[in-house]
Amino acid sequence: MLKKIITFISLSISVHAIAQVGGEATYQFLNLVSSPRQAALGGKVLTNVDYDVTQALFNPATINVDMDNQLALNYSSYLGGISYGTAAYAYTVDRRTQTFHAGITYINYGTFDGYDENGNSTGTFAGNEAALSMGYALQIGYSDFYFGANVKLITSKLEQYSSLGAAVDLGLLYINEDLDFHAALAVRNLGSQITTYADLNEPLPFEVDFGMSQRLENVPICWYVTFENLQDWPIARPNPARITSDLSGNSTSEKIGFLGQVIRHTILGAELFPEGGFNIRLGYNFRRGEELRIIDQRNFSGVSAGFSIKMNKMRFSYTHAKYTSAANSNFFGLQIDLQ
Repeated sequence: MLKKIITFISLSISVHAIAQVGGEATYQFLNLVSSPRQAALGGKVLTNVDYDVTQALFNPATINVDMDNQLALNYSSYLGGISYGTAAYAYTVDRRTQTFHAGITYINYGTFDGYDENGNSTGTFAGNEAALSMGYALQIGYSDFYFGANVKLITSKLEQYSSLGAAVDLGLLYINEDLDFHAALAVRNLGSQITTYADLNEPLPFEVDFGMSQRLENVPICWYVTFENLQDWPIARPNPARITSDLSGNSTSEKIGFLGQVIRHTILGAELFPEGGFNIRLGYNFRRGEELRIIDQRNFSGVSAGFSIKMNKMRFSYTHAKYTSAANSNFFGLQIDLQ
């Protein structure tokens, strides 16, 4: 069974091997950060197997019984006045052996002033997108591996144009209970548009991520390492703003070596007191830090920090993520135990 699942995921990756990162695919909102916890730990985490019901939006293999009757509501004041949020819920049936997950991701781009080619006002218009998902996970035999899948229906409306799409997320999770070590592979957004904006079919933002985490035995810390966008190599592109010139007027483009490419796939995170009622979370996204870094100026791009506090049957989370000197994002989340 495990061999068949791994083979299927490998074939899926090969079919979508063409790189699809920023600006090269539609429905880009599908890969936005799904919760304050994700945001605080660098933006992408695949391995949390606990109460965090929002985690299953990114890796369905993490769906578990601890998510039973948990409702999560998350909101972000994103860049440029954009706002988006997620909601997730899980329910366990069949004598607490099967857990089903449902979630939604919504983004509102705000209101814009429209003009025709002659500069005449055409009024205002809006843009928004949403994705509804249903997920399920199962243990592979009696092994330490778990497999999960999300099925997503996607809708998008941008001015007078609209589109409908469908996709699946596949996740594979390994749990070593003796070491409290988790490793996960997620293949996200396998699908296509059902209806297009203007008779032009565009690819979905296909993504392959691999992550690891471990809760230390004698220290109240859980560390996270995530390697994102593994389907895209090399992921870094030379920045035209970093072209240098010598005294003779010769220009030299930015050089990005092998290590620079690896670093841009890497996200680091740490969670203090992961099992307590109060958590502190820190993260660093190397790609964000490198791409938004300003030469000779310290702006802490890529850094994120947050906390969560549990109050009876509710847990409040907050994260502040640094992008540039002029643009930061705040993430708010509330998880409610409905039992």
